[in-house]
Amino acid sequence: MHVLFVCSGNVCRSVIAERLTLAVAAEHGLQELSAESAGVRALVGFPVEPLAAQTIIGLGGDPGGFKARRIKAEMVHRADLVLTMTDKIRDQVRELVPDALPRTFTLLEAYRIAKVSGARTVVGLHAARDDLAYVGRENISDPVGLKAQQFCEVGDRIAEALVPLLLALHAHQHPQATIHRSGVTDTGTHRPALLVLPGGRADTGAQPELPERSAEPVRHSVESAG
Repeated sequence: MHVLFVCSGNVCRSVIAERLTLAVAAEHGLQELSAESAGVRALVGFPVEPLAAQTIIGLGGDPGGFKARRIKAEMVHRADLVLTMTDKIRDQVRELVPDALPRTFTLLEAYRIAKVSGARTVVGLHAARDDLAYVGRENISDPVGLKAQQFCEVGDRIAEALVPLLLALHAHQHPQATIHRSGVTDTGTHRPALLVLPGGRADTGAQPELPERSAEPVRHSVESAG
């Protein structure tokens, strides 16, 4: 599955999501899972914003070797799933490529649909789509110009929705996989829930499910960098 993430400048939110996806894929050898990102008003050629880079590192990803790109139709065409950071950007993607509607969602929208409906495929997500107007609740705000704490909060919000969503979609392709609930690392920081293949850690044989969101926001090691 190839995922395209889209935000505005392509130096913060979408690249955080891209590099987190690549980290999940690399950790578990998911060669079929790939990702890229772009912006509708991209700062073309710019590297990751420094505080966004710290956030990516705190989430276990690698911010290196990145340059911002403006979204193009061919990027949308090759994506199996398009996840945007706001509903306005989602609508802009649909205007650019109208036939991408069935596979284009905001990140928080896709996560909600999967959690509420039990959808485990992109087709299932679209079939369960509704017209609920979660104004402001299914958008992830741009942290540009804010402090490290706000970048960390944005990273947490992306991870809390994206990691369970990716694992749920992957588990549909690999029904023998289970989901390991988020835990605490040796340094005392929390890690997102990760996929466990048979024979791996916490292989309980339980059926895949979307982890319940904790009442307290997840905190990653990037906080100590701020």
